[in-house]
Amino acid sequence: MVRTLNPLSKVAVCAVWLVAAILIFDARFQIGAILIVCIVLVALERTSPLLLLGLMVPFSLFGLGFLTTALLFREDSAFALHVAGESVFGSPAASAGVTLFLRAVACGMISAFFALTTDPGAFVRGLMAHARLPPRFGYALFAALQLVPDLAAEAQQMRLARAMQSGRVLRRLPGPVEAGSLVIPLLAFAIRRAGRTAIAMEARGLDAHGPRTIMAVPPFEWRDAGFAAVAMIVLGGLIVLCANM
Repeated sequence: MVRTLNPLSKVAVCAVWLVAAILIFDARFQIGAILIVCIVLVALERTSPLLLLGLMVPFSLFGLGFLTTALLFREDSAFALHVAGESVFGSPAASAGVTLFLRAVACGMISAFFALTTDPGAFVRGLMAHARLPPRFGYALFAALQLVPDLAAEAQQMRLARAMQSGRVLRRLPGPVEAGSLVIPLLAFAIRRAGRTAIAMEARGLDAHGPRTIMAVPPFEWRDAGFAAVAMIVLGGLIVLCANM
């Protein structure tokens, strides 16, 4: 359901939620935002909870830095300590650290919602058609989207060829020495691809001005307005609920 929405509608809604998660220094609001996004992804989009947990690991580590800083050094701002002192946690330092930790996870969850429910190609086409993204930048983004999986496939082929040549078993993950030896070949592969991309962009006349035809542009429909309205209502309700608790 959410995947069929216009990517620009989702990015606008996610931007508003991200701003709210950053500005509202309340652990209850952060917990509510995390739970709401989790419910939408798991219930409506059938996203694996294990996948969400894995995606939240970097954000949790980032938030853990805020938590340990607040607990060990106790150097929070006066505003953070004042607001945190009114919450349900014990000391102001611990409250501020936990709130900062939850804020990092909430921002990560909102970002994951957009990433997991949006086709990158449709997002770029929407930017080109509705946000006037220059075709040169749009084609460059399309090339980058194709380059990332091609780099992974090229690295796997190199590792497989080296394993067959040396007669050893291919490990699932490369070690530090093997990973370092792949840097130069992959860099050369990326440079060759960049040269071909530049030639293709020139052949398509992307430097020339004038109207262009963009295929498969995601349209704006009534579902986008309904999604934005429901998201804003839920956000407002969450803010009011946290303010009255």
